Amino acid sequence: MAETTNMAGTSKAANDAQEAMKKQIAELRREIAINRTLSDRAEEAQGWYESAAERASRAARQLRSQAHTVTETVQQNPGTISTAMMLGGVLGVLLGIVIAKSSEPERRWF
Repeated sequence: MAETTNMAGTSKAANDAQEAMKKQIAELRREIAINRTLSDRAEEAQGWYESAAERASRAARQLRSQAHTVTETVQQNPGTISTAMMLGGVLGVLLGIVIAKSSEPERRWF
């Protein structure tokens, strides 16, 4: 009788150990699946980053080219640019005066 109790105890311990192993294997499989998902998402994000970096690089080159063109134009036509800037300044001042006069009633300072 003692032998059957001992065998039952050993069998129960073996079953418990097997169940614990099954749980650990299931947990490891879940972790592997999560790691795969994270790895896939990291690769996708890296692709987006490379694409954005390439577009930013192209935009910077184009902006540099346009700035160079404007600089050349200003260097070749300094009188025209100066006249245009002065005319724009004068028109801005006049427009500011007109808006200031029309928006507020006249105030007397005395």
